[in-house]
Order: sequence, then structure tokens, then C-alpha cells
Amino acid sequence: MNRELYTKLKVSVNSIPLSATVISVKKDEHGNCGELRYFAINTSFTNDCVALFFQDETSDKSLEEKLKEVESKVEGALYTINVQKEPKFEDACFKSAWKKEPLHTYVDTTKMYGYWTEDFFLPVAVSDDEKDPDVAYCLFIYTLNKEMDVNKFSAVSPDIASFIIKACLELQSENDFYSSMQLVTDYIREYTGAYGASVMSYQSDLEKYEVISGSTVDNVSIKEIFSHIPFSTVASWEMLLKHTNAIIIKNEDDLNYYETQAPAWVKTLRASNVFNLCLVPFLRQNSIIGYLYISNFDIRLMTKAKEMLELLSFFLSAEVANHLFLERLEYLSNIDILTGVKNRNCMNADVEEFSIKFKFNPMPFSVAFCDINGLKIVNDNQGHDAGDKLIAAAADILKDIFKDDNIYRAGGDEFSIISTHSTEREFEEKIKKLRELTSDPNKLCFAVGYYHDGGSGPLELAMRYADERMYQDKNEFYERHPDMRR
Repeated sequence: MNRELYTKLKVSVNSIPLSATVISVKKDEHGNCGELRYFAINTSFTNDCVALFFQDETSDKSLEEKLKEVESKVEGALYTINVQKEPKFEDACFKSAWKKEPLHTYVDTTKMYGYWTEDFFLPVAVSDDEKDPDVAYCLFIYTLNKEMDVNKFSAVSPDIASFIIKACLELQSENDFYSSMQLVTDYIREYTGAYGASVMSYQSDLEKYEVISGSTVDNVSIKEIFSHIPFSTVASWEMLLKHTNAIIIKNEDDLNYYETQAPAWVKTLRASNVFNLCLVPFLRQNSIIGYLYISNFDIRLMTKAKEMLELLSFFLSAEVANHLFLERLEYLSNIDILTGVKNRNCMNADVEEFSIKFKFNPMPFSVAFCDINGLKIVNDNQGHDAGDKLIAAAADILKDIFKDDNIYRAGGDEFSIISTHSTEREFEEKIKKLRELTSDPNKLCFAVGYYHDGGSGPLELAMRYADERMYQDKNEFYERHPDMRR
């Protein structure tokens, strides 16, 4: 360390009342951002670090001793000594130190620290005799705010403001949710000069994500791309975003870093020839509910794009949250909570819809009724919890066998199935497999009745025939096992 330069910059940074540090920014052999180190820190910055370094310690050291210890640890150390590696931060330091650009950002870090962070990056000039040809310096100053300062955050350039207004007007248009999101996604891709952009919803409790909209230069389907990516890969983003409000990958170095954190994800990026990207989470009550995903964007637009995306994400978050709320309402009104199959209300609505459809467009279909034998004995002898587990296990078998068909919990222990995708032979094979798996009276035993219609009769009549056959099957079961009769 150049002691004369250090002394000069230490005096300068200590004259700043806010938390501040001079950062040395080293160029790597390719002329890109290399090591970032705390060159000189002021007292306010040191105080902030004390709480971090001594948070898990019971120490008898005085505050003065703690300050000196922290100062000796931090000065000269890589910036990652007290924070997570952050590509956006590195890019800002590099631009300020090497390109002599003053930068100002206002970042939502409430998820990490409980505060908004306002950051200032200022270039630091040093004399020729103090220079290292591979090192430049910037001054980093930050403040923390409990609430967002709307006046500061809204001070955006006219073109960004115009873009945000255009996008918000589209979101409030009379188009349906998916159409509006598609148009906004197109706008984002064009604005950022990206190859692709997409908006996604994310529900960690249901282990589910959905590509709501996608836009690419060559009209490749982003939904198709993500159809091959498992939920676990998308779930890994949540861990990566634990200490930052967005992920920006600019180059191979950033890809290599994230490969150490989420190798499965980066493998998919390399396979899809993604060399840079921006991933912005949508937050609701401090939980991630979706993402804005932009790949292979124009790196020259990164600063402007980042500012636009951070602001637009507020509005997109609200739209995605409303979409998920309505989706949950629909789910709860149509799905049986215990089993995860459709409920009776949904069955009644579907039967009415199918009946109209078959009337005007006759087609072959199959129906089945399945009723659990001996459930009352289980409830009486083992309790209703055991009975509920038996019902749920029965539903799991039905979902596994009748994957592409409509499955309903028609009553307490009764299920119905409507199939329009299987031939008569295929449906009979499914019924055969069902009987093989559910014919043990001591575990799980279904009474089953089914009927296939070639396209000539009404659905209601077919369901009546299947129901009658199921009751016939049930009566035969109780004749063989009278001790299990209800």
C-alpha cells in the first residue's frame, strides 16, 4: 500500500460525515474489473462494520478497541470481507474509478438490511507519481433510509419516465392480463436491446412457476425453453437474491462466479448461449412472487436499463400479485384441498360445459366412478385422520394413472373421471391398472364402474351407467367381505 497516498485519502475520507470509503479498483489482464479493496475507510463506515464483526461475540473490548480492530481488518481487504459479491456494485466502482463517471443509485435493500440504500460513487484523482497503472480509485458514500424517498426515486430521465408511463398504461388497458404482459415484455426487450425477455410468476409453497409472457428476437418460445427447466433450478434464484435486489451477469467472470453458487442454473445458461442477463425479483410482503428475466441485453445500456427495471418492477409486482391472488381464489373454488383433484363444484360446471360441447361437436369419451370400500371401518377403528390419509392416497393413485384426464372428488370417498383423450382400449388399460393397485381390502380397495361412449350419447347418461356399474361392483365386494359392510 502506498502510505503517502493512503494518508492523504484517509484524511479526505474522514472529512465526510456520512459512511464513506475509498475503494481501489484493479483492472484484470483483459482490462475488465478485477479486485476491489477497501483502501481507506472513515469513522462512520468503521462504526457500521463494528456491529457486523462483533454481532456474535461477547466481548469486553471497549468501543475504541473494536474500532481499531475493525479498521485493521477492513482496510486493504477485498470488499467481500463484509458483504456478498455484487456485480452491480463492481460495475459502478469500475465506471467511477476508471471511466471517471459520478454515479448515484437508490436501491431497495430492505430485504437484506431493513433499509433503502442511497449510494454515491465519485471518481478520485491521484497524481502521476502516486499512480499504479493497473489501479484506480473511487469514493463510495452511502446512506440508509427506513422508507423510500419518492422524490429521489422518481427523479428519472425523461425517456425512462416515458417508458414507464407507456408500460403502466398498457397494464391498465382493457386487454386481458396475459396480453398486456406480453406487450410490456416486448417493450422491455426492445428497450434493453435484449435477445429475450420474460415475466414469470413464482410460488415456492406450491413448488410452481409459470412463464407468463416471453419475447425473443427470433420468436423462439421462452415457455418451451423453460418447460425443460425443473422447479429446483428456478428455486435456486431465491438463495442467490438473499443479499441483493437483482442479479446482473455481464461477462464470463460473472458467469463463473454464479456457477459456484448455482451450477445447475448456469449450465442451462451456457446450453442456451446466454452470456449476460438481468434477473429482477417481484416482491410482495418481503417474499418473491415472480421474476423479470432478460437475456443477452445491450451491455452499453446496463445503467439506464437497471434504473428502468428497478422502477418498473414495482408496477409489475402489483400486477403479478393480483394475478396470483385471483389464481388462488379460482384454485380454492375448484380444487379439493385434501386430495388436490377437482371438487364437486368444478365437476358440475365441467359436466355442463362438456355436455354442450358434445352436443354440438360429438366425440368419443369415457367416464368412471371409483368409491373406496370399507372407509367407514377405517374411520371407526383408526380415526378420521387415518381415513383422510386413505382418501389422499387413493387420489394420488388416480392422478398417477389418469394423468391427462379430469379427476374429481365427487363426494366423501367417491371419485369420478371424465376422459376425452383416451381411446376405449387405452381407458380400459387404465381401469385394469387401477384395479391391480387398489384391490387389497386390508389397505385400499376401490369399487369401480366405467362406461365408454363412441360419441352418440349424452354425458349425463354415460355417467349414470358408470355409477350403476360402480354400485354393482361395490355390492359384490361386500358380498365377499360382509364384515366390512358399512
